[in-house]
Amino acid sequence: MIRTCLHIAVVGLIGLTGLATQASAGSGLIRLTDRDDLFGWEAVGRIEIGDEGYCTGVLIAPHLVLTAAHCVYDHRQNAVDAADLTFRAGLRDGTAIADRSVVRVVAHDGYDPHRNYGAENIRHDAALLELSEPIPTALASPFVLHKRTSNGQRVSVVSYGRGRDDALSWQRDCGQLWQGRGLIAFDCNITYGSSGAPVFVREGSRARILTLVSGGNMDDGTPVAYGMDLAPLVGELKRDLRAMPSAPTASAGIRRVKVGQGDGASGAKFAKP
Repeated sequence: MIRTCLHIAVVGLIGLTGLATQASAGSGLIRLTDRDDLFGWEAVGRIEIGDEGYCTGVLIAPHLVLTAAHCVYDHRQNAVDAADLTFRAGLRDGTAIADRSVVRVVAHDGYDPHRNYGAENIRHDAALLELSEPIPTALASPFVLHKRTSNGQRVSVVSYGRGRDDALSWQRDCGQLWQGRGLIAFDCNITYGSSGAPVFVREGSRARILTLVSGGNMDDGTPVAYGMDLAPLVGELKRDLRAMPSAPTASAGIRRVKVGQGDGASGAKFAKP
């Protein structure tokens, strides 16, 4: 049985033990089964992680995928080799809009896979994957970031997860509960495998990415999911990706390169609300 990325992380994420919410009647989840259902969401896809499982990711450029940082570390907290990652855009019932291998990965340097799940890691739980070749926008149009947040605003989530592995599920309406100190909480229906899933807000006629699913817990029987103040992190990830060698070796995995430094440092970090 394939293990989802949140299952990989659960060794260090004690707060996730209650997050086993399944797609079911009354869950508010819409399965994006047909090509017409998927229209507009093709840039969300499943990231296959070797034999470790999968996460959800989203295109922010034809060649760049955002996901959670903890998705690019294995159950031993070691960096996953880029060659072991595949992005499957709009995957549904075995068919993807486009399949791409990954050539470079950068996780935010504020994330530490050896640290327990908590606020400091959630704040920095973002990673950027560079694809082997761009996915044409005619097939999957990348999403842009939403840079303003407000308590109580309505959001939606598009993700894969345990019990809904084979196709994207869309929860079209859930709520942002609070924000502060680089953290955002919301009451959307997420489960194992939803890590890295984009949380959207509507801006005009287009959905924009507010944050990514990092994890969550149960609060008086109600699931609460956590994300990060994403926009500042993306600029830093792009900077670090540009500073990486342009032709990584097959064993490069995740490289953390600071601008002006010649050496990278592997590793990342986890946090506590």
